[in-house]
Amino acid sequence: MPFGRLADLTGRVRVLKIGILVFSLCSGLLCLIESIEVLLILRVVQGLGAAMIFATNQATLISYYPPEKRGSVLGFLIGATYTGLTTGPVLGGVLNHSFGWRSIFTLTFIVGVITFLLTIKLPKASPVPQEQEQSMDLLGSILYVLVIVSMMYGLSAYATEAFAKYLIPISILLFLIFLRHELRTKSPVIQIRLFRKNSSYLLSNLAAFLNYGATSALGYLMSLYLQLIRGFDSQAAGLILISQPLIMALLSPYTGRLSDRISPHKLASFGMGFCALGLFIFIFIAADSPLVFVILPLVVVGLGFAFFSSPNTNAVMTCVEQRDYGVASSILATMRNLGQSGSMAIVTFIIAGFLGNTPLGEADASAIMYVMRICFIVFTCLCTVGIFISLKRNKA
Repeated sequence: MPFGRLADLTGRVRVLKIGILVFSLCSGLLCLIESIEVLLILRVVQGLGAAMIFATNQATLISYYPPEKRGSVLGFLIGATYTGLTTGPVLGGVLNHSFGWRSIFTLTFIVGVITFLLTIKLPKASPVPQEQEQSMDLLGSILYVLVIVSMMYGLSAYATEAFAKYLIPISILLFLIFLRHELRTKSPVIQIRLFRKNSSYLLSNLAAFLNYGATSALGYLMSLYLQLIRGFDSQAAGLILISQPLIMALLSPYTGRLSDRISPHKLASFGMGFCALGLFIFIFIAADSPLVFVILPLVVVGLGFAFFSSPNTNAVMTCVEQRDYGVASSILATMRNLGQSGSMAIVTFIIAGFLGNTPLGEADASAIMYVMRICFIVFTCLCTVGIFISLKRNKA
C-alpha cells in the first residue's frame, strides 16, 4: 500500500522499474549466499521489490489503454499471472531436482534482468493530476505496515505460537488508530472516501477477500489428500493440481475481454458461484474416489476463478479515478494476501482443533478426511456469502 501511494505521487513506471531491479538483484545475490540469516534478510528486501511490482504493474498497464479496453488488458495480465503460477512450481521442482535450489534464483535473476531491460523502453505515462498538493503519509504507512504484519502473523501462527493470539486484537486496535489518522490527515495513504462514497468499490474488495479466503487453501488440502491419503509422490500430485491454474490461465484473457461488454459485477458473481460449486463437490470426496472426481472440481474452481478475477479487478478499477490507480491496485493486492492468510489460518484452526499436536504424517486417514470435509464446508459457506455480497454491488 505505501508503495502504491508513493507510485501515484511520484510516478508508477519509476517505482515499477526500481521494484524489478531490486527483486532481480536480490535473486542474483541469493545464488551466492552461504548463510541462512543472510538468505532471510535478502528475501525481506526481495519482498520490498515485489511490493513495488505488485503495487504498480496493474496500475501502470491500464494507464496506457482507454477504459473500454481495460477488461481485455487485465485479462491478459491475470492470464500471465496464472501462467506463472502454473509453470513456476513445475519448473522450480525440475530445477531443484536437477541442479539444486540455487538454480531457481539464477533463472529468476536472468529473467528479471531481461524484464528490467525491457522496461527501459517503456514510454513515460502522462503525469497523474492531483486535486491539490500531496505528500507521502509516513505515519499512516508505518501504522498500515504494523496492522498488516500483526494481523497476518497472528492469523498464521495462532495455533503454533502462544503469543500470536494477542497479535490479532492488537492489530484491530492499530487498525482503529490507523483509520482515525487517515480521516484526519490531508494526504492519507488510503483515501477512505473511496470506500465511503462508492459502496460498489467496498463490496468488490470484500468479494475479493472472501473469494481468496475460501479458495486459497485448496491447493494445500488437496496436496495432503493426494500424498497422505492416495499415496502420490509430490511430482504426480503437482501435475494433478496444475489443472486448476491451467484453466485460469487459458480463460482469463477471454473473461477479461468479456467484462468490457458485460457487467463485470455479474461475471464476477457468476465466477464465485462456480468456485462455491467446486468447493461443495469437494465436501463429498472420499479416500477411494476416482481421479476424475478430484480433477473435475479443480477444473470447476479454476473456471470460477477465471470468471471472477479479471472481471472483479475491472470492477474495482472502474470505481476509481486515474490518480488513485496505484492505491486501488494495492488495496486489491492486500485483500488477496489477507484472504490467502485467512484461508490457511482457518485450516490451521480446524486441524489443531481436531488433530491437536498429532503430525499429519502420523494421523489416521479417516481423521484427515474428516478435517478436510469440515474445511470444505466452511469454505463453501464463505464463498456463498461472497456470492451475495458480489450480487449486492449490482444494486449499489
